[in-house]
Amino acid sequence: MSAPGRPERIRALLEAALQPSVLELTDESHLHAGHAGAASGGGHYRLRIVSQQFEGLRLVMRHRLVYDSVHDMMHTEIHALAITALAPSEL
Repeated sequence: MSAPGRPERIRALLEAALQPSVLELTDESHLHAGHAGAASGGGHYRLRIVSQQFEGLRLVMRHRLVYDSVHDMMHTEIHALAITALAPSEL
C-alpha cells in the first residue's frame, strides 16, 4: 500500500504544474502486491487528467508534461503511472 500522503503529493504537483479541470488519481498498488516493482516501495497509480495545457499537443507531449510534473517521485515513490491525458475540447 502507498505511504500516507503520497497520492496527495502527486495531486499537489500535478495541480501546480498543469492546473487541471479534472484530476482523478487512483492508487492501484494493492493490485500489484508481490510484483517485482512493488518490492521497491514505489506505488502503481492510474491518472485521468484534463488540462487546457494539453490542447493541441500529441499524446507523447501530454505524457511528458505529466512525467515532468512528478519527476522527483518517479522510480522511488511511483513505480508505474497509467495516464489518460485529455484537453477540455475532447470531453
